[in-house]
Amino acid sequence: MRSFRIFIALMCLGLTGLLTEAFITIKNKDISIPVAGKGFAVVELFTSEGCSSCPPADALVARVQKESAEKPVYILAFHVDYWNRLGWKDVFSSHDYSSRQYQYSKLIKSEVYTPQIIVNGHTEFVGSDEKSLRNAIKTGLENPAKTELVLSNIKVEGDKANVQYHATGVTNGSNLLIALIEKNATTKVQSGENGGRTLSHVQIVTQLKSISLKSNVNGTESIALPHGFDPQKFELIGFVQNTSTGEITGATKAQFPSTVTAKL
Repeated sequence: MRSFRIFIALMCLGLTGLLTEAFITIKNKDISIPVAGKGFAVVELFTSEGCSSCPPADALVARVQKESAEKPVYILAFHVDYWNRLGWKDVFSSHDYSSRQYQYSKLIKSEVYTPQIIVNGHTEFVGSDEKSLRNAIKTGLENPAKTELVLSNIKVEGDKANVQYHATGVTNGSNLLIALIEKNATTKVQSGENGGRTLSHVQIVTQLKSISLKSNVNGTESIALPHGFDPQKFELIGFVQNTSTGEITGATKAQFPSTVTAKL
């Protein structure tokens, strides 16, 4: 009888050990699961097809764009125009984008060069610096957004699209910026520093609109669409930015309805 009791006791101890081990294993497994933050990362790349140092930066953001497809990482490639006079005119370039980069140089005391990346309006570094980019994105995702932004009810009418916006948590001196993004494109460069090369681009800003949020945190904005617009090839990225500091406090993106018929 005593032997039987000892056997039962040992069995209970063994079972308790197994349960404890199982509990510890599950607990450790739960601890190791990363908790999704409520942050975001707006990655602005200032680039040019006339700059021989830019293709590596273009390739880097393309990799990050693919890897971050399900995360709140918003990449915008601004093609500046100050390289155009040096042998090749970048078809995606705009003086407005050069002006935006110069504005940043005053706000965050940075130099103006290509390729340059600025994350969330305050962290800048060389556009091909992968370590700095990944660290900046990680930091952005870990810090909760101060502003919540929603873009909705996109309606395409002829050569324009209307989009509704709603922002909460907006501070004084903030603007809403809405960018029309061409998701990808390639160019065969004929001259300049990249002459003879075929360059690939992603997340190309083709239009940027700015709306003051001083009194209207809700509204509808009209976006002009390019000739031959294909809704599958474009998207909208919106973000709220403090005009005094450059800090971006919230961001989102929206897709066009897939039923839109391209213009002829």
